[in-house]
Amino acid sequence: MHVDQSPAFGVGDASFQAAGGEQGLQRLVADFYQIMNEAPQAAAVRAMYPQELDAACDRLSSFLSGWLGGPRRYAEKYGSISIPHFHTRWSIGEAEREAWLYCMEQAIGRQAYFPQFAEYLLQQLRVPAERIRQVQAHCPAHGRPI
Repeated sequence: MHVDQSPAFGVGDASFQAAGGEQGLQRLVADFYQIMNEAPQAAAVRAMYPQELDAACDRLSSFLSGWLGGPRRYAEKYGSISIPHFHTRWSIGEAEREAWLYCMEQAIGRQAYFPQFAEYLLQQLRVPAERIRQVQAHCPAHGRPI
């Protein structure tokens, strides 16, 4: 009988470890924002951020840490968050969702991740990205903070 020895991403801290821990997530996020700065198709999404990205980098890497099963740095630093509702301050439709995912896909591609994890991570990131778009589409205060 053959036993599959691949890690069970999404279980415990397997995804956090596969991403390279906190340092790995910081590299991913740095590459993500670099791509966002450079990719013409991401210009509309980049315009939603302040010129200085240090705080955004810290927030995203802190969020990803806990989201992937590692230390809950976002909650420690910033408190709790509802991802879809946090993003209602911006107008996010399909084009913005796809531009954000494009940047993340390119950043993931720059990492030394196992192909199975890279695919898993992008697939998992599509879930909150789509949920943000859906909440925006059905929110009467579309584009305004809740």
